[in-house]
Amino acid sequence: MAVSTTTRPNLRIVALVGLAAGALGGLFGVGGGLIIVPGLVLVAQLERRLAHGTSLAATLPIALASLSTYVVNGNVDWAIAPLMAIGTVTGAIVGTKLLTILPKRTITILFIVTVLATAVRLFLATETTGRDNLTAWSAVLLVLIGLATGTLSGLLGIGGGIVMVPAMVVLFGMVPLIAKGTSVAVIVPTSIVGTLRNRANANVDLKVAAVAGGCGVLSAIAGGIIADDISTGVSNMMFGVLLIFVAGTQFLTLRSDRDEAAVD
Repeated sequence: MAVSTTTRPNLRIVALVGLAAGALGGLFGVGGGLIIVPGLVLVAQLERRLAHGTSLAATLPIALASLSTYVVNGNVDWAIAPLMAIGTVTGAIVGTKLLTILPKRTITILFIVTVLATAVRLFLATETTGRDNLTAWSAVLLVLIGLATGTLSGLLGIGGGIVMVPAMVVLFGMVPLIAKGTSVAVIVPTSIVGTLRNRANANVDLKVAAVAGGCGVLSAIAGGIIADDISTGVSNMMFGVLLIFVAGTQFLTLRSDRDEAAVD
């Protein structure tokens, strides 16, 4: 189902948003929604729900491009990726349903809280020695993490890496680089299912998603190559600062929406 907007977004601006999102996806193992959502809302002037749905669609080619670099370098844990994917796919269905129900202000607040929580976590040092052998308990935990991630992905239009990567590092002691590679592997099926659901609910602009996602492919590959050479501490610091900036921009939209409501 095609989606029409009153004012078509400038596709050149959308392309720039995609390039930035691709670099983010490659560097940090996320889908790029952290950049795409604010970019589509603030710069491209897309309606909030439509921006979240379109963002999730745009993360698919970016995640695929990022994944290619992690696979080549052997930085994907294929033993746990399917377990998390079971949860994320299920969660994506739940999240896309919530996107049609929850008020825009609530969605924005959830986005800000999720981003800030991740930023705080990244500034806390963690020793990682690699994960232990999988047990029944750890397998269930991975599915539950995937479920929470998929729900946030479907609702907020993010790939889910901002939840999965810290969870894998903190709870399973995984090396951050491998956690990032595993994250983008899980993002791929999550994006597909979420986008199909959003399209059925008229919450995605496929043309905008194609431009943003397509332009993000090259920068995602470059980001993934660079990620292999950056230390964990530097990577976490860069990502944390970026998350705080993104949360700040979304807080400004929250205040703007409140002021407009007061005037009305």
